[in-house]
Amino acid sequence: MLDLKKPRYGISKIIFLSFKMKIYYWSPYINEVATIRAVTNSIISIKKYSKKNFDPIIVDSVGEWSNKKEYLTKNNISTIKLFNRNIIKYLPKLGFIKSRLTYFVIFFLTVFKLHKLIKRDKPEYLIIHLLTFIPLSLLLLFNYKTKFILRISGYPKMTFLRTLFWKFVSNKIYYITTPTVTTADMLIKKKIFKFSKIKYLPDPVLKIAEIEIKKRINNNVEKELSINNSLISIGRLTHQKNFSLLINGFCEISKKYEHLNLFILGNGEEMNKLKEMISKLNLTKKVFLVGYKENIYDYLKNSKLFILPSLWEDPGFVLIEAGYLNKTVFSSDCPNASVEILNNGNNGFLFENNSLKSFVKKLDELLEKNDDEIFRKKVKLKKKCKEFTLFNHFKILQSIIKENEN
Repeated sequence: MLDLKKPRYGISKIIFLSFKMKIYYWSPYINEVATIRAVTNSIISIKKYSKKNFDPIIVDSVGEWSNKKEYLTKNNISTIKLFNRNIIKYLPKLGFIKSRLTYFVIFFLTVFKLHKLIKRDKPEYLIIHLLTFIPLSLLLLFNYKTKFILRISGYPKMTFLRTLFWKFVSNKIYYITTPTVTTADMLIKKKIFKFSKIKYLPDPVLKIAEIEIKKRINNNVEKELSINNSLISIGRLTHQKNFSLLINGFCEISKKYEHLNLFILGNGEEMNKLKEMISKLNLTKKVFLVGYKENIYDYLKNSKLFILPSLWEDPGFVLIEAGYLNKTVFSSDCPNASVEILNNGNNGFLFENNSLKSFVKKLDELLEKNDDEIFRKKVKLKKKCKEFTLFNHFKILQSIIKENEN
């Protein structure tokens, strides 16, 4: 039974019935990433479809989830705070070196508190998304009744240290879930984990009812945005998203298609760099950095096509949302989105990853395509994207848990 008097239990009131299965989520974050939505949507799916058999709770490591207080309260998502103070606001977030320093600070602040929490509360499952080395380090050193599920969030870089660490702890992890079949196949080939422990679990991207409401909301989007002449791309302004290639490619293609403009939605550390690039290329009246938007559906709805220039995606939340909204998708052939979601070009249009020449050539070809081919690919893509609904995520997660219980 949870002690409601202790301040560590908040944001909203937690009521725990003894017959409920406790599932704790571990996902400390320092910047806005898609994994945050994957965690909250997973919990929302459990609460909506489990008939109250499960009690999902987020472990708030250093106050990062306090930034989502309003959203968590609205969706009745509970948290357990390891600290009463919002420590995250004092820690650096941008830059490779500074962010790594923050990760180590979080490790030393939380590792023993997390150990005590698991020993005391004994949740049936701990699903770990981000900063996984913290709970996995504990799992390597201690024995718990709690079953640890390693959730691969995004496409994992298989560095020597990560591979070695995962091999050391692999026998004590109950399951490893991946957001794409392609990533599952890669892990199987690497032979880091036993084949039987690797499970495909699609991310809970699509909240259908919410999308249907949001796409009808008029956001008073920029007057230049038009379904006839606007290209759109969405994501954090980071190296991974490769927006510099997109802007350079658009500069070339706009010489032939002068009526086109480009909208990029998102914030990030490359904002100033991209602004300077747009200015140097004299594109300030044709390329627009819109910033972060809570509701992207009106922008997608009013655009000609969606462009994904990323170096890698796994699976690519915005790609899935664009596909569900019947948008034509033009994407790099990056791992794993191009293979998994776009089916090697059968569900969309591809260009060679990080190739400016290929980008310009293939986009030119796409803009000259007949409507029949475009329509066929949009239908196939929408069908594939429906795998990433909250209900489908819950069905597979429930089967994984039940399989383990049997």
